Amino acid sequence: MCLHDHTSEDAPSGQTRTVTMDRRQLVQGLAAGTVVAFAGGMAGCAYNESLGRQQLMLVDQGQIAQLSASAWQDVLKQEKRWANPAANRRVETVGKRITTAAGRTDLEWEYAVFDDDQLNAFVLPSGKVGVYRGLLETVKNDDQLAAVLGHETGHVSARHAAERYSQQVAAGVGGTVAQVAVAQSDTKYKNEIVQALGLGVTFGVLLPYSRKHELEADRIGVDYMHKAGYKPMEAVELWKLMQAQGGNKPPEFMSTHPAEGTRIRELEQHILRMGYA
Repeated sequence: MCLHDHTSEDAPSGQTRTVTMDRRQLVQGLAAGTVVAFAGGMAGCAYNESLGRQQLMLVDQGQIAQLSASAWQDVLKQEKRWANPAANRRVETVGKRITTAAGRTDLEWEYAVFDDDQLNAFVLPSGKVGVYRGLLETVKNDDQLAAVLGHETGHVSARHAAERYSQQVAAGVGGTVAQVAVAQSDTKYKNEIVQALGLGVTFGVLLPYSRKHELEADRIGVDYMHKAGYKPMEAVELWKLMQAQGGNKPPEFMSTHPAEGTRIRELEQHILRMGYA
């Protein structure tokens, strides 16, 4: 169901809050759908064909594009790029096949591989793609890499970044206008943000909604994989691989990402339902 939030007119005239975030928070937030700039004046429901449902939208694409561009430039300055021509060609080749399948030729896609062993990748709403060496060295084949890039591109098509922020506003901020500034310091209003959201709201509303976004992006990504000529079942194998990595993980109800077992089950059902197997 699409909820309608208070508009900025409900807030006292001229009252704003500025939240300063460091580079890693900003990039992770944009890529996972947790941070965007909001300037008011646009509220209500919008139908997203990729999802087949209505979304609450309190931010426009221009604002997201501006913030994404700033975040990308900051990443390129801060992260060490991996000087491996073959790896960079691999990411760009797989990425272009996925974005073509997604029909997202409206964005100026750019790819970078970062020399870091973390198992991570992101696609900013503006079409900037970052893949970390650790992930690239872990996936077994290009199909699994396509599963990652398809998933991340799915977040872009689903407009999860804008919807995620809109849900945060509806859940905890009310009519207050929040402005996110790109900076190199830690979150300035961390305590205020925690108090505004509250544990009950966080576990009951925000985190489950983020898990919903992740599962939606999984399904969209598999659709892109199939259309691009990759093997959708490799998305299942990818998450089995991630599950085998082990390590300490929070319970699913306290995590913004679904447990690997949940993702595997949902993906298998979607692949079977769509006849991709």
